[in-house]
Amino acid sequence: MNTRLRDLREDKDLTQKQCAEIAYISKNSYIRYENDERIPPLDTIIKFAKYYNVSIDYIAKLTDVKKPYPRNN
Repeated sequence: MNTRLRDLREDKDLTQKQCAEIAYISKNSYIRYENDERIPPLDTIIKFAKYYNVSIDYIAKLTDVKKPYPRNN
């Protein structure tokens, strides 16, 4: 998961601090996710999936397809 978060962040030219702000977490927590020292909670993963417009499965490395699942309204 760590490399996906890092790759998504770098693709958008974001800093680690900006990513932490997106998820309403501390910069240190975000750094720990990228360094694979901690696993982000589901609500944090959902925030990143929505922000980057990718599926949770993509972030979790269960698929290489970035496309998000269709939403049911």
